[in-house]
Amino acid sequence: MESWFLADKQVLTEYYGQGFLAGSLPGQPNIELVAKQDVFNALQHASRKTQKGEYHKTRHGFDLLELINPKRVRTASPHAERFLAVLERETVG
Repeated sequence: MESWFLADKQVLTEYYGQGFLAGSLPGQPNIELVAKQDVFNALQHASRKTQKGEYHKTRHGFDLLELINPKRVRTASPHAERFLAVLERETVG
């Protein structure tokens, strides 16, 4: 799920506010190509000097999941696109 956050850096910047280092996040447009540990490290580094503090999966992750733009995630992640397309097909049919 953390990789999905990279697809919506605007939300990350707004969520963490002052002190968030958005420029230190990986710039890879295909978020699936960024190693999981690199994603965690980047999120922790970028958020460490914010009022919310360093990224933490359970303290911040669910809030961020609610806020990120699914269209941006779909664009940045071919697997997410396929997953969401299947869900849409199954819920319609």
